[in-house]
Amino acid sequence: MPQPLTSGLLLQLDPAVFFSLGSKLALLGWAALVLSPYRVSWAARARWLAGRLIPLLLAVAYVLLFATNGMGDGGYDSMAAVQRLLAQPALLSAGWLHYLAFDLFVGSWIAERAGRLGLPHLVLLPLLALTFLFGPAGLLAFALLREVWRRRPAAGLREAA
Repeated sequence: MPQPLTSGLLLQLDPAVFFSLGSKLALLGWAALVLSPYRVSWAARARWLAGRLIPLLLAVAYVLLFATNGMGDGGYDSMAAVQRLLAQPALLSAGWLHYLAFDLFVGSWIAERAGRLGLPHLVLLPLLALTFLFGPAGLLAFALLREVWRRRPAAGLREAA
């Protein structure tokens, strides 16, 4: 039976440290998205930071937490198993990093697509806030808004010209 790794500097960090550092890193990514309208020169770099680099760093921390702590007596096969999994501080931090990485990745994707659609940055901001706070609700709001934006009369006139 494989044993979780138990030595090394990173592995001695408290799960709360992963939680805190991950949260701060994700906030940096969200700030980059909020402060980077699509047409500014640094937008591509900011979106790379927010949508690629930071989620990958969070993924590394997520994998480290699972590799060093295993699954304990938790799992994914029932609600009770997930509850036991998340009752362990290290795996709760891993779950948090999972949310942070995926929500930030989706927020970056929304920002990129919104920019290509010509959606004003001020319209994008509430979508980013919704995605930051409630993940899938922000994605749903963007999907609905994207369809409305594409069907507006001005879009049809531009496509015909």
